[in-house]
Amino acid sequence: MFRVLFTSLVVMCVSVAYAQDDTTVKTIFDEALRNGKSYEMLEHLTKKVGPRLSGSPGAAAAVEWSRHVMEDFGFDSVWLQPVMVPHWVRGQQEMARIINSKKMGTVSVNVCALGGSVGTGPGGLVSQIVEVKSFDELKQLGVKGVKGKWVFFNRPMDPTKINTFAAYSGAVDQRGSGASEAAKYGAIGAIVRSMGLNSEEYPHTGGVRYAPNIPQLPAVAISTRHADLLSKLLKDDKDLQLYVETHCETLPDAPSYNVIGELRGSEYNDEIIVVSGHLDSWDLAEGAHDDGAGCVQSIEVLRLFKLMGYKPKRTIRAVMYMNEENGLRGGLKYAEMALKNKEKHIAAIESDRGGFTPRGFSMAADDAVKQKVQSWQSLFKPFDVWDFTQEGGGADIGPLANQGVPLFGFVPDSQRYFDYHHTPEDTFDKVNKRELELGSGAMAALVYLMDKYGLK
Repeated sequence: MFRVLFTSLVVMCVSVAYAQDDTTVKTIFDEALRNGKSYEMLEHLTKKVGPRLSGSPGAAAAVEWSRHVMEDFGFDSVWLQPVMVPHWVRGQQEMARIINSKKMGTVSVNVCALGGSVGTGPGGLVSQIVEVKSFDELKQLGVKGVKGKWVFFNRPMDPTKINTFAAYSGAVDQRGSGASEAAKYGAIGAIVRSMGLNSEEYPHTGGVRYAPNIPQLPAVAISTRHADLLSKLLKDDKDLQLYVETHCETLPDAPSYNVIGELRGSEYNDEIIVVSGHLDSWDLAEGAHDDGAGCVQSIEVLRLFKLMGYKPKRTIRAVMYMNEENGLRGGLKYAEMALKNKEKHIAAIESDRGGFTPRGFSMAADDAVKQKVQSWQSLFKPFDVWDFTQEGGGADIGPLANQGVPLFGFVPDSQRYFDYHHTPEDTFDKVNKRELELGSGAMAALVYLMDKYGLK
């Protein structure tokens, strides 16, 4: 009898606790939607600061902006964490054109240099083109089929994959490693199909990674529409040539900063929960979805807690990382300093998939942590946030995994992300205010539950 009464009491207490959580989570979403500041912050970051590539004046302005914003919101502490970052510049506008086409003559095509690429020089480079869809095809062609030519990597993202990040993963190796792979066989440069699912006029930039001890070749992305055109023309005209001119260069590393704001914990202030985005963006656009959205959502989590008068048990940090796009120096520096300072991080959350409608969170953690977080799923379902099944965390928080920190990635709807990713189209007007604010609410709700219950 006693055991039955005790069990009933425990169930009653748990039900009361979750009823309180229902109320708090709803309050968080209500405040995010009624009194949110994330959209207002994003407008300033994108329109007043603009592009923020590491080492640029825009990146420096973004550092100062985010520091002042968090100070103005009255966070307990705000500070800058120094980090040296790569400084690559695009230079003059790139140009490319198909020449001596039997069907079309000379045709201009839209390209952009990949970040970190060397330039062609002011005279540009012109040669024949060889098209491949894989590194195996390239290997089969060998030096005989490749030397002195442009290698055109034309493997599209798989449109049948519902998870567009999976489609991206299946194609992006040619962007990152294509130039070095082509250099092994004597190519003069690499042309890479843009990482997008639609037929678009504009190219997508992104980083190229040169392998050590291999010649560095110019690498450009070509718009998906012009990639299709080039492929079609090559089928009928193997002697087709392409002229490309780029003026990019890499300057000496530049000083910059991660920007960190925190609310100190009232009970376990040595336990830290990080919520984060990356402050840098590519130079072609405003970086609204990638990753201005993640930055303002992270700041908004702390602001919502202050607005509600919520006193966290654990220390909550908003971290604006610098240099995710072309080096990951900010994430590496943060993890380095966390280890050096013997900090105890119990969780790290990253938002770097755009400011679209929230769907859930991915996890890189042990089974016990996953099960605990999944037990909170019912609290999110009223807000149409339901997916707690995906694996993974995020690039910037990734280095914390070596310290045993559970990692979490904010997962919004992904269908539109690669329309804008790394392109001139990633602008403020592409972000929906309500979707952005729902994401802020979802992130704040997860942090609230982690703070209240821990992850052990």
